[in-house]
Amino acid sequence: MHILHHGAVNGVTGSCHQLIINDQSSFLIDCGLFQGEDSVDDLNIEFNIDTVRALIVTHCHIDHVGRIPYLLMAGFKGPIFTSVASASLLPLVIEDALKVGVTRDQKIIDACLRLLKQQVVAVDFKAWFELPCKGEHTAKARLQRAGHILGSAYVEIDISTPPYKASNNHRVVFSGDLGAPYTPLLPSPKVPYKADTLVIESTYGDKNHQGRKQRTQTLKNVIERAVADNGVVLVPAFSIGRTQELLYELEQLIHASAKNSPWRTIQVILDSPMAANFTEQYRKFKYLWDEEAKQKVAKGRHPLDFENLTTINTHSEHLALINYLASRQTPAIILAASGMCTGGRIVNYLERFLTDKTTDVLFVGYQGRGTLGRDIQTYGPNNGYVLINNTRVNINAKIHTISGYSAHADQAGLIKFVTGMRKKPHHIKIVHGDDDAKNTLAAKYREVLGGGVKVEIGKG
Repeated sequence: MHILHHGAVNGVTGSCHQLIINDQSSFLIDCGLFQGEDSVDDLNIEFNIDTVRALIVTHCHIDHVGRIPYLLMAGFKGPIFTSVASASLLPLVIEDALKVGVTRDQKIIDACLRLLKQQVVAVDFKAWFELPCKGEHTAKARLQRAGHILGSAYVEIDISTPPYKASNNHRVVFSGDLGAPYTPLLPSPKVPYKADTLVIESTYGDKNHQGRKQRTQTLKNVIERAVADNGVVLVPAFSIGRTQELLYELEQLIHASAKNSPWRTIQVILDSPMAANFTEQYRKFKYLWDEEAKQKVAKGRHPLDFENLTTINTHSEHLALINYLASRQTPAIILAASGMCTGGRIVNYLERFLTDKTTDVLFVGYQGRGTLGRDIQTYGPNNGYVLINNTRVNINAKIHTISGYSAHADQAGLIKFVTGMRKKPHHIKIVHGDDDAKNTLAAKYREVLGGGVKVEIGKG
């Protein structure tokens, strides 16, 4: 058994890991798109898939599923295992990815989606399922809730070698993306009982997040300062996960405010058809919410569909809203994709409003190297400039970052994921992070686990 990494080893995008069982059987865990400085022009699958018997999808972010169409085009005909909620989300994500990056030809899109739906196998959390395996080995897997976004999972795979007994089992755990504790809507991930080999993300391997109370207070303060001058607050947000968490927090701030408070009249605008679709999916899968969120619903609250919320659908409505906000000093909170400002409607807002001193840009998620979001974070505080659509745009807006809204576990969470296991791994492979994050996390693991555990940085 060994593991090849086809992505998310030099950065945080393009997650794709191949678990090789023997010379006849292997499994892919995720097949994601490269983004930012990791982007590549040729998205065709560059590795041999002859032995790939199945794909396991941890969650539906584009950097984990965006290359699935290319995998299908390369001839992959095996099952695609994923959670029930992810199986519902996946066609929406893939259709959007095809339209944005591949083709607008609906016949091609429909053909790809038909293949996808034929091959997707929805599995319940905690339930073991057999993996198709040739040769003398057998393998089974199960998904456990990761708390990252709706439907997200980490994967436990048990590989058995004859004679089939417990001592000949090897458990490999792939973390996918682990959620941060105390995030809105979804429960925190529970630590696995054991792992022999662990492949773990390290997005925030060198940082710890703000606590939830502090994070919410920071959000409240930023927005109150921002709207005091009647400017707009632009929040680049991932369509799945971050948008829904923010809506949840904003509803709470509005609900808790005094009757004559400006919060009661502030407009929250969701300008992303995809995010609106995913928000509907979040409402559909309420049974996966955490207890706090379920209690709010039981009391008649609507955390993802409240009075102050307006959803913008069509492109003409989007352009009309930009013109309206530009012509009038009207405070508003705009949530729009993409989360790293690499495309989508947020780019139009940034192009129009970054030069305005009354604008505030609020980053609530990781900004990959080489993305417009990272550039604004870097140069904005010094009133620098960025290039948008090949045009120089000066940054006069105020730039804020709230780290606590990350959907990724921080260093403390990543450490706890390992130290909380009853049976610790013998081998840890660190992926999905910048060099500093991976190296810092590796050093921390070596410090807390001692020399009996092999800790290495995954290599492509």
